Amino acid sequence: MKLLRLAIFSLAITALAQNEVATNAAKTSKPANSPKPKAKAKASVAPAKNPLENESKGPIITEIYADEASFDSGKNTGIFTGHVKVFDPRFNLQSDKLTVYLHKGGDQGLEKAIAEGNVGVVRDRPDPNGGPPTHAVGRSEHAVYTATDGSVELTGTPKVQQGPNMHIATSAQTVMVINQDGHLDTHGPSRTEIRQEPKEEKPGSSSATPSPSPKP
Repeated sequence: MKLLRLAIFSLAITALAQNEVATNAAKTSKPANSPKPKAKAKASVAPAKNPLENESKGPIITEIYADEASFDSGKNTGIFTGHVKVFDPRFNLQSDKLTVYLHKGGDQGLEKAIAEGNVGVVRDRPDPNGGPPTHAVGRSEHAVYTATDGSVELTGTPKVQQGPNMHIATSAQTVMVINQDGHLDTHGPSRTEIRQEPKEEKPGSSSATPSPSPKP
């Protein structure tokens, strides 16, 4: 009889313990339909802007380096001499002397620039297919940049290299104009050199014609 009572008492304690554990687990466990924690948002990075595209909203800054400089506020002009270098979003230029003309009134932006002596100008032409730009490198003894249309006029036996091709003036009177979009217009006699690199041969192929075998 004692054994039967002990067995019933043990079963009751075991059932009570299991019920308490199940109750505590129900309290601590999260509901099945509880909202999931929100995932972290990925930071979106804006695509890099084309450096050749001028900012329509922001100012265009032109930097000029030279050994000496003088300014005339009455005429809105500046003269730079000695190792002149110009860095502008629209072009780069170097020369022995540079005279700049600024707009009068409230707008003091660049109106025109005249370069003299050992002139070198670099202008990039964007690729419409999104590839690398085509460099136009011009050299002459005199150059005029006009801000209204963005053109660079080269005189004094100019020559312009566009990619692998070279355009060379054959007369001192020839004028070459590099437009804002990188196109070149030549007015006067000139010579054009079109360079084409040889095609690479595939490995194992030989373009040489085999010599005929000697007769016995």
